[in-house]
Amino acid sequence: PKIDGPKKVLVIGASTGFGLATRITSAFGAGAATLGVFFERPAAGTRTASAGWYNTVEFEKEAHKAGLWSRSINGDAFSHEVKQLTIDMIKADLGTVDLVIYSIASGVRFHPDTKEKFTSCLKPIGNDVYTNKTVDFHSKEIKNISISPATEKEISDTVAIMGGEDWTLWIDALEKNGVLAPGAMTVAYSYIGPEITRAIYREGTIGRAKDDLEKTGIILDERMKKNDGRAFVSVNKALVTQASSAIPVVLLYTALLYKVMREKGIHEGCIEQMYRMMSDRLYSTDRKLDEKGRIRVDDWELRPDVQKAVEDQWEGLNTENLSDRSDIDLVRTEFFRLFGFDVAGIDYEADINTEIEIPGLIAQPQA
Repeated sequence: PKIDGPKKVLVIGASTGFGLATRITSAFGAGAATLGVFFERPAAGTRTASAGWYNTVEFEKEAHKAGLWSRSINGDAFSHEVKQLTIDMIKADLGTVDLVIYSIASGVRFHPDTKEKFTSCLKPIGNDVYTNKTVDFHSKEIKNISISPATEKEISDTVAIMGGEDWTLWIDALEKNGVLAPGAMTVAYSYIGPEITRAIYREGTIGRAKDDLEKTGIILDERMKKNDGRAFVSVNKALVTQASSAIPVVLLYTALLYKVMREKGIHEGCIEQMYRMMSDRLYSTDRKLDEKGRIRVDDWELRPDVQKAVEDQWEGLNTENLSDRSDIDLVRTEFFRLFGFDVAGIDYEADINTEIEIPGLIAQPQA
């Protein structure tokens, strides 16, 4: 069903994962004009482009075919230059935007003013080495992984990249230049997760960054209310994305979660999650916000019956019973498909043209 939602949407981090899913939902669910910002590598000679480049090629083709306004900006979203380019594009073609999605996942950030380089990491916080089960999804072998705790520099770097500072800089720039429509909303994405992943995720470096992101959401919400707007953080479920697949333990947990949720008929992919977030929460009269003012679409994942079933399977999990207890094959397939592989009906031996232009592309990445 169509969503009575946004009409002009800016998606920062639009080429993969939840950002791409939100762009798809906005365009084809709400009929919105979309401007996507991302940093992807184009093809060069025999080297293919990055997966997000080809995702955007196909999105732009389908959007234009459907008569939807769609443009893309390829560059460093952390930079002042890309922010200004985005603002110029909005002024020229859209006037204003009524929804700003912030969905950046990056390992590196250069501060736009000081040029300081930050590098994120996925580590626990505290004095103890963290040890738990993980899976090598190439071999489907379960093994223990041990990770040393993060240093203070690693913690602060991860917060600098994945926290709320850049989200604030985007809203600052958009407000200052008058391209936020009255009543405009902004949403950033977070994750909490279960007890199984808590030490490496929510209580680790990435969790510290998400804490900062969520505090930023509260501050931005107070600001945007002055112009009848809102700012929210949406807490989403565990899914296979380029960002989540890099986190030890989480991929194994996700394989168990998929099986349980599919058996209960409540499994969602990225697009289904973002459709529910927009239709049942963001553009609903009852957003069902939690005690911290967050949108929760991880509610089905964290249902007690779901978590109890996952915990039961986690206990005693090993390489021999992994395939019976989990959807590891589906998780492997979803991971490979993030990069264009393991898709039925494709002849991977055939020659192809890799140098495909994005139809609505505005900028190339800076050198």
